[in-house]
Amino acid sequence: MNASYFKHKLEFKRPSGTSRGILKTKTSWFIVLKTEDNYGIGECGLLEGLSIDDRPDYESTLKWVCDHIDLGLDYLYSKLDEFPSIQFGLEMAFLSHSSSNPYLLYPSEFTKGKKGMKINGLIWMGEKSFMKNQIQDKINQGFSCIKLKIGAIDFESELDLLAYIRSEFSASDIELRVDANGAFTPETALSKLEQLSQYDLHSIEQPIAQGQLESMANLCQKTPLPIALDEELIGLSDVTKKRETLLTIKPQYIILKPSLIGGFRGSKEWIDLAKEQSINWWMTSALESNVGLNAISQFTFMQQNQLPQGLGTGSLYTNNIESPLWIDGEKIKYNPEQNWENKFNL
Repeated sequence: MNASYFKHKLEFKRPSGTSRGILKTKTSWFIVLKTEDNYGIGECGLLEGLSIDDRPDYESTLKWVCDHIDLGLDYLYSKLDEFPSIQFGLEMAFLSHSSSNPYLLYPSEFTKGKKGMKINGLIWMGEKSFMKNQIQDKINQGFSCIKLKIGAIDFESELDLLAYIRSEFSASDIELRVDANGAFTPETALSKLEQLSQYDLHSIEQPIAQGQLESMANLCQKTPLPIALDEELIGLSDVTKKRETLLTIKPQYIILKPSLIGGFRGSKEWIDLAKEQSINWWMTSALESNVGLNAISQFTFMQQNQLPQGLGTGSLYTNNIESPLWIDGEKIKYNPEQNWENKFNL
């Protein structure tokens, strides 16, 4: 088996605002496995500034993996705890290579085009009018669950936005999730959660920055609205440490991004631990191309989780690979009649 890697810079259709600044491009790395008969492709969805493997030796580690591909998936995966996105890309590539169709990783009613998955509509940060327009667009498209990123504009304007939504749509019409990306301080978080709770929110993601276990545990105990851990899961590869984190914080939800937590294996470990403690979860993509989004979507469908998932990011880029994934109302679906574009000449 021959293994190689390449880099592809994804270009956003419009600059996208997050609490960490404005995104214009996003780099993904791809691992390609080839034998005489077929190939496999996996995406290493590195997120600059957030992934723990955003470090100078990333490319040299990718090269080492490809040079030692004959050591096999299990061995290589075990050596890559500090590189969860490479673990995921490697997992994906091996699954892809072992399939008769390199993009059919988990055959199901989803990949047959018979069933879709409900997803949330994602609202990007920006001026109040821009966010308001996005919200109206998502509602017009048929979304019943909307996720707003907060923490970039002033808090009062964000509360005004939520008040506007609730003046137009009740909690039974629209489920609202907000994502703070750790923007609040431990000192002000509870007060802000109390203000946010007036708007019948489903949940808030990561109200304070990761690594403050005692403060987060205290928040989860006192919060007037459910808290979902997101960045808090990043960097934890040991199962004992994962279990201790959930037992300490006792969150209402956890959010899984395979590129940031060790792929399918890492995600499944978190799912099993969460079930032990009656903690619910949902899956979210991490700005991958359609290659990674496809893999995550197929894996997520197999878990039979009925909550809206965060899988609507495939239409963000001008130079994404064309795929059979499509959004129908508030559901992501797979069209088996449509072929994958061979953009990378594999």
